[in-house]
Amino acid sequence: MSQQKSTSSVFTIILLILAGEAVFILPFVLVRIFRTTFLESFAITQTELGSCFSVYGLVALFSYLFGGPLADKFRPHVLMSIALMLTAVGGFYLASYPSLAKLHLLYGFWGFTTIFLFWAAMIKATRIWGGESKQGIAFGFLDGGRGLVAALFGSVGVFIFSAFITKDIELTSILERKEAFKEVITYTSIAVSIVAILVFFFLRKLDASEEKNLKTKIGKSKLLTLENFKMVMQFKAVWLLMVIILCAYFGYKMTDLFSQYAEDVMNYNKIEAAKVGTSLLYMRPIIGVVIGLMADRTRASLWIVIGFLLMVITSSIFASGIINDSSTLLFITSIGTMALGVYSARVLYFATLEEAKIPLAATGTAVGFISIIGYTPDIFAGPLMGYFLDANPGAVGLENVFGVMTLFSVIGLIASFWFYRHSKSILLKTKI
Repeated sequence: MSQQKSTSSVFTIILLILAGEAVFILPFVLVRIFRTTFLESFAITQTELGSCFSVYGLVALFSYLFGGPLADKFRPHVLMSIALMLTAVGGFYLASYPSLAKLHLLYGFWGFTTIFLFWAAMIKATRIWGGESKQGIAFGFLDGGRGLVAALFGSVGVFIFSAFITKDIELTSILERKEAFKEVITYTSIAVSIVAILVFFFLRKLDASEEKNLKTKIGKSKLLTLENFKMVMQFKAVWLLMVIILCAYFGYKMTDLFSQYAEDVMNYNKIEAAKVGTSLLYMRPIIGVVIGLMADRTRASLWIVIGFLLMVITSSIFASGIINDSSTLLFITSIGTMALGVYSARVLYFATLEEAKIPLAATGTAVGFISIIGYTPDIFAGPLMGYFLDANPGAVGLENVFGVMTLFSVIGLIASFWFYRHSKSILLKTKI
């Protein structure tokens, strides 16, 4: 019986991992891996791509607010499966290469499907799976596993793209690359649809007793009440997490530029540059599991502090301009170290909900409230990056953007250290 429960538990987290990244492949991961191909296929500039992300972020802003309480009312597998299927439908539309105006509408639609219906439900489901003692490993598995899923999607995407390129990439026309990229989008959309079906039929096995317990606590409340928000606003940790996630998420958005850096500064071709972005994704599962295990043995907030420290160091190196096509080892070492810092912070920021003693029954509301500010880089990071990259194409623009990241990393380091001291005081009070 115990072995059967253990097998079910493993299958549950695998489905959470698969769904947790599949929903973001179309809006974000394909752009991260095929950024220059995406730009030329849709005939848009860096700034225009950034404006698409801004539309996504604006819709997401309101979706966080209402989607959090929604996750406290409905079973996660229902919300998540609907979100995945609708996101896949958007992917099939993306493959038709809509105009910029319609691309804005599509990203707004994705802001609704991936956030209003999906985000808080996924975080809540993961926290339920982790229980009181396995929050670090739960979110470590989630984010690390999501990195592996993204890497696999990326590798398959690069393979499909290469398969439909019949000659040397440098000799192909934009039209040929556009047709190859269309196949990547189409196959990705099919895969996301399949994940939606799997989630609906199999994720319902998420610990039913936990779900019942949650419903008895909040099931009779209205979907969106001021009382719920007033309760989570009383926690100092909630406000610190807003700042921590804001800065960490901006750092994560910067990983979108690794492929472009490889192409513009290191002089890699498009396929080689795409492989750089994909190879870094394989670091996420390793970092996620290792950091998650270490966080459960120490404290999650400590590793977030370390993550920001690494981000400050490496973003400063990129901003200085000392990395060029003759310093390959420094380039590889720096992006690897930056990925370690970014993924460490990203893995653990929601694992700290347990450390801060935020009630499990209010998880959805807390996540929604924190995310309103925490994920605003979805609104401003794209246009900000696009502005610098269009104003100074190549190395200078990239150095300017990494300079901005350095500033965010310093702020995140201060906030995470403050959170570390705050959670330590809570721990001491509970022992007294």
